[in-house]
Amino acid sequence: MSAVLEKAPTAERADEQRRSWAAVLALALFEARKLLLRLPVLGMFALYAAWIGWTMRDAWTTYPALQDIDRSTQTGPLLPALAVLLCANQAVLRSRRQDTDRHFDVLVLEPWRRTVAFVLSVVPAVLLTALLVAAQFTWGVLAPGSVGNGSVGELLVGPLTVLLAGSAGVLLARVVKSPFAAPMLLVLAFFSTLFLGAVPGDSNGSATRWLVPVIGDASSKTLPSDLLGRPAVWHALYLFGFALTLALAAVLVNGGRTKTVAAALVVAVGLGTWGAVGQAAKVSRATTDARVLATLNPAKVQSCARHGNSTYCAFPEWLPRTGTWAEVADHVQSLTGGTAAQEKLLVRQRVDARYGMDGDGAIEPSTTPYQVTVGTRWGGPRVPEFAAAVSSVLVMGSEKATESLCDGRMVTIMWLALGWQPDPVTQLRAVRLDDSASGSAIVLSPTNPMSMTAEQTTVVRELLAAGKTTIAPKVKAHWAELTAPKVTTAKVAELLGVKAPAGADKCE
Repeated sequence: MSAVLEKAPTAERADEQRRSWAAVLALALFEARKLLLRLPVLGMFALYAAWIGWTMRDAWTTYPALQDIDRSTQTGPLLPALAVLLCANQAVLRSRRQDTDRHFDVLVLEPWRRTVAFVLSVVPAVLLTALLVAAQFTWGVLAPGSVGNGSVGELLVGPLTVLLAGSAGVLLARVVKSPFAAPMLLVLAFFSTLFLGAVPGDSNGSATRWLVPVIGDASSKTLPSDLLGRPAVWHALYLFGFALTLALAAVLVNGGRTKTVAAALVVAVGLGTWGAVGQAAKVSRATTDARVLATLNPAKVQSCARHGNSTYCAFPEWLPRTGTWAEVADHVQSLTGGTAAQEKLLVRQRVDARYGMDGDGAIEPSTTPYQVTVGTRWGGPRVPEFAAAVSSVLVMGSEKATESLCDGRMVTIMWLALGWQPDPVTQLRAVRLDDSASGSAIVLSPTNPMSMTAEQTTVVRELLAAGKTTIAPKVKAHWAELTAPKVTTAKVAELLGVKAPAGADKCE
């Protein structure tokens, strides 16, 4: 007799394929649950959530810009990413540790399908990270006074970092069977990040610096969102392509040498390369020109609003904040005397954007009479800083004139800036560089700082202690003498009815 071997019917093969992929999904769900319940992963996600609460605790009082909030979501996910890398690697190696590899031959899943399941098990951790990123960004959106625009590309970095870490853990387990390989990779990744992140030059055009997942900024200032010049979308595409490449490489080395896997790997490599090339490009000429224009001639790109007698000009994203600035300026101006009480101020928002986020260039004081500079950040010490800028212009006539200020007019300026505050001594500390309320110090301002002597600090403290209702009438009555050039601190103290200091004025 002879036997005839026939191919399995097409319907039977299709049914077998469906069962295989159903088993892949079942294994992926099982491993995902185990991964999320692993102590390192649970601990890191809890730490990440606590980190969000800690870093965002001041968002409701500091008037955040959303183009800063989106970037701030990228550092926290590094915590769960490290845990996911380690635990995903250990999950793949579990069968080797427990000596159950030899039993897989009788199971419905081929080895490469098991690898697909381990890669898919990382996805819930990625989604959880995305949920926390969305919560952090929403927190910033809902904060009072928030302005600006976030970037989807920046927000994707956190979840994609976790996906990249999980894919790396699975690939490493398929290539190196040692359980010590993942910790060594973590150490290597840490030092590589330090090295690549420290590469000098323009971070927006450095091909090597953008190879790491999270790219920090050398500057803490806030810029209009259209002047950042960060290749956020390209970087997100690079991270996605890189993560997909590692995942498919893990499938390939574990026996998944099918045409579909090979084609998908080629596409993944192409996406990663496309993103890497895009993110390495220099800042566009249009962005560079816009930065120069916003720095040197902001009036051409700003909108203005009228509040009372004064005009407030800001970049479009900050225009809703002009009313808040006006409240501060009105409080300061209400304490002045003479013509200063009715002076028409021009408050203009200014920022040095020429170097993007790679430098903290100082803003030069304006020479335009009665023009006051306000920055792009607000809340906290920014409020007394702006108040000091307004009072100095009302006393001196222009910001440029404060550079030569070295007499008792500094007392008048500081009282105007702080006298209307509910807690003026706390604000005095906030506006001084060393956070002190005694001795000499540098007083911060949106442009050049001012100098305050120990004697002037003493007189200001005395004036603040006396109270607004006591001092304000005297300031109005003696305005001309208090704002006269070269008036001494002792004379100012005498006019305002507080104890005169023993020392003479001496700028340091």
